[in-house]
Order: sequence, then C-alpha cells, then structure tokens
Amino acid sequence: MEKRRPGQGGRGKPAESRRSKPEDTGRSGRPERRSKPPTKSWDERKPKTEDSGRPERRSKPPTKSWDERKPKTEDSGRPERRSKPPSKPWEERKPKTEDSGRPERRSKPPSKPWEERKPKTEDSGRPERRSKPVEKPSGNRRPRLEGSERTERPERTGRPGQKPWGERKSRDFSRPKTGRKDSQKDELIRLNKYIANAGVCSRREADNLILAGVVRVNGKVVTELGIKVSPGDKVQYEEQTISQERTRYILLNKPKGYITTLDDPEKRKTVMSLIQGACKERVYPVGRLDRNTTGLLLFTNDGTIAKKLSHPKYGIKKIYHVELDRSLSRSDLEKIRVGFELDDGKVEVDKIEHIEDSKSKKELGVELHSGKNRVVRRIFEHLEYKVVKLDRVFYAGLTKKNLTRGHWRFLEEHEVNLLKMISS
Repeated sequence: MEKRRPGQGGRGKPAESRRSKPEDTGRSGRPERRSKPPTKSWDERKPKTEDSGRPERRSKPPTKSWDERKPKTEDSGRPERRSKPPSKPWEERKPKTEDSGRPERRSKPPSKPWEERKPKTEDSGRPERRSKPVEKPSGNRRPRLEGSERTERPERTGRPGQKPWGERKSRDFSRPKTGRKDSQKDELIRLNKYIANAGVCSRREADNLILAGVVRVNGKVVTELGIKVSPGDKVQYEEQTISQERTRYILLNKPKGYITTLDDPEKRKTVMSLIQGACKERVYPVGRLDRNTTGLLLFTNDGTIAKKLSHPKYGIKKIYHVELDRSLSRSDLEKIRVGFELDDGKVEVDKIEHIEDSKSKKELGVELHSGKNRVVRRIFEHLEYKVVKLDRVFYAGLTKKNLTRGHWRFLEEHEVNLLKMISS
C-alpha cells in the first residue's frame, strides 16, 4: 500500500489542487451554475397557449349580486329558488281539517272554580272526594278497653270558698300590675351595709362601730347588729350625718410635682386639684404616689374596695418604669431578683427586666405586689443608685392607655367589675 506524503490530500492529490475549483467544467462532470433570470410581473407575462400544453389563465369575472343573478331553470337541473311567503298571524291562519291529516287545534275552555265544579261520581270511575273529619286530641288518655263501661267524670270543683268558673270576674289586663303592698320592705337595707356604701369603712368595721355605740339612727344610739334602715332615715357617725351616695371610680394619670393628700398645710399642689369638679361625691385617693412619681392613681368613695386595694394581703399587681442615673450592673440585678433585707423587713420583686426599646441599661421595668411605702426608690437607694424617673404604668389591671399626663377618666363597668373580682 502506497504511503501518503505530507502535503497530499485524502486521495493522493495535493491539497492545493483539491481545494481549488476546476476551471474546466467538463472535467468536474457538473454543468456550470447559471443565475436565474428575474421573474416578470404578471402583466408582462405572456398567456400560455395550446402549444405549452396548459390552457390560458383567465381572470375570474366579478361575482354578481343576488338580485342581478338569473334564476336557475329546468335546463340547469336545479329548481328555481323562491322566497318563502311571510308567515300569517295565528288569528288569520285557517284551522287544519281532516284533509291535512291533523285534527283542528281548539283552545282549552277556562277552568271553573272549585265551588262550581261537579263532584266526581261512580260514572267517572273515581269516588267522590270528601273532607276528612277532624280528630279530637286524645292527649294522655288511655284507650278504653272493649266491653268496659264508660264512667262519668266528677264535676271539677275549685278550692274551698272559691266561686265557680262561670261566676268569676275576668281580669282587666289594661290596668298596670300593682306592686307588693309591703314594697317598702324592699327598700330597707342593713345598717352596716348602709355605712359601708357611704364609704366610711367596711361592713365588718361598721359592725364594730355599731357595738361601740358611735352610730345613731334618727337621733337614737344603736348597739344591736342586724338593724335595717330606710333611705329616709337619718344615720349619724360621730355627730356627722352619713349620706347614701353613688359609688364613683376615677383614674388619674398623675404628673410630677403633686402630692397625694386631701389638704396640705404648706399650700403645695395636691392631686385633688386635678380632679376638681369631676363629681359631686367626695372621693379619696387609693394608696400614695410620691411628689416626683408619675403614673396611675385611683380615686373612689367605695371604702371596701379602697381598703382591699391598699392592703398587702390581697397582693395587688403594680408595674413601674424606672430610669436610673447609671446603668445597673448584672450583680446588682441578681441581688434584686433574689431579694434582700431593708429596715422594715425583706423586700422581693416579682420580675425585673431591662426595657427592650431602650438603648442604654439605665431604664428598667419592675413588677411587684408589695405595698410598702416608697419601696421602689428604697430598693435602688440601698444599692447606691439614684432614681431619676419613676412612673407607674399598671395598677390592679388598669393601664394608662389613651390617658395623657394630668388627665383623668371614669372607669367603665367592666373595669369596676374587674376591681371587685380582684379584691374579693
């Protein structure tokens, strides 16, 4: 087998001769490629004749409108198309007869009312329709056995001395129903409750006042428990007349610079000036807030609730927002959580945490139930911290939502019920 030399093609020919196009078309065996002449437009083309073997192409004549066309005759093999005559209305049409093979259409006679219709007889094949007899209610009666005799019922009699039913007078419902003759008894109230509702003290303390002989009713000293009085009676305690007032509950958002007292001999600003004219009844503050402490303060003339909210026995929940002069260390935070001793005993808090929104660790939230005086300030003063700001934000289920600083509002009914449930 002959070996290929470098520079030769695949068939033993040089690469140059294989890549170059042959000048002589005869040697390649293929005819020379000629360009196709440009296509003439339709108008310039010559029509094809019989010599080309194809018939001449002729343009199709324009289609005539329907009105201009001639009707097809018998020569075309198709019947002439005729338009359908317009339909006549129902009244003008002729009824179909026997010739058409269909019976004449007749209108149905109007139906007669039920009263005028004749009952169906035996001729119609259906029995006459009869109304069903009304059945008497049997109630709880037992079925009578066959063969047993029917016994007559005894005559119904009322209570002894009562008139028969036919002789009784019918009641006149147009008149208003009268109350009890002894309706005054419903207005009577126990003396201890009367004193407690006036806001003097609780019921148990009122019993002690009655036994001590310091309570008078209509000018007479009362020392017996369980006595009832009416709203018109005059009740006196230590020569002061007790009036039955409506219980009031007022919530104040106390500002800074006011002291919690009814009257100050040094003529300083008091919290009573902030709620002046709120109600006719005389109300008292529940608990105390320092002069520089802000937040929620409750006023009421309900002595029972006021005492229970102030007593540490009931453990009323309070939350304070505290701001210190410097950041609280972790060790001091753990000391407060564990609790430590103060001058009046051990103090403990329920929860203490840093405020999440605050950038520094100076602001804290403190939750506790203790009712000791100035307990929050004393906790941080014991650890050598100074309280810059102290605000009570939660008290006995009440918050200062929608209550701006220095303003007050009356408690709603559900809030009053919440206080009564907490102090119960």
